[in-house]
Amino acid sequence: MVSDDPSYIPQLYGRRQSKPLKPRQARLMESLLPRISVPDPDKGPIDLKALFPGKEEVELEVGFGGGEHLAAQALARPQAGFIGAEPFVNGVGKLLVHIDADGLDNVRVHFGDARPLMEALPEASLSSIYALFPDPWPKARHFKRRIVSPWFFAEAARLVRPGGRLRVASDVDDYVRWTLMHAQDAPAFLWTAERAADWKTRPADWPETRYERKAVAAGRRPAYLEFRRIEGI
Repeated sequence: MVSDDPSYIPQLYGRRQSKPLKPRQARLMESLLPRISVPDPDKGPIDLKALFPGKEEVELEVGFGGGEHLAAQALARPQAGFIGAEPFVNGVGKLLVHIDADGLDNVRVHFGDARPLMEALPEASLSSIYALFPDPWPKARHFKRRIVSPWFFAEAARLVRPGGRLRVASDVDDYVRWTLMHAQDAPAFLWTAERAADWKTRPADWPETRYERKAVAAGRRPAYLEFRRIEGI
């Protein structure tokens, strides 16, 4: 049963690794990850100005998968800082390869669940939050495990500054409906779509992910949902 309590925090489930890391990924986990890791959120609030000195804005990707989207955003916008949270070691290893290959100095990584990280970030500190193709947990008894939840929208409303955005993508129709259902109960966010093409077509500044390509090749049509943080709420 899904909790209606907005203070309910979904718990992390699932595997943390599927197969051994490739040699380069394993080396970067040892050498690069410690240098670019976000401070432990369990030790207190995180100072983003210290983490990203001189950056104009900071964005967060919750569950970055293989890191394609996060790395592409960071490469295209060096003036911004990017935080990626991912509990899956293979995904972290893939992102580290992107960071190393492109010489990205504006990415920081939280290897673990995004929930404590979000709670440790300061209010109105982010310009964008991304949750792209999160695990849909399709069985009803597992709905409480979905990252999109009343808690998620409440934390996003606390973190995203007025005029900022929350982007959620999914290739699962039920998860799209689920997201829009919870968005209706989140007055701080406005769904920006005005016509079907607005959510059926990926925006030009929304880099494609490998998972998305697989979904399209399998005949599943992704939905690209964007919500704007309303001022004064």
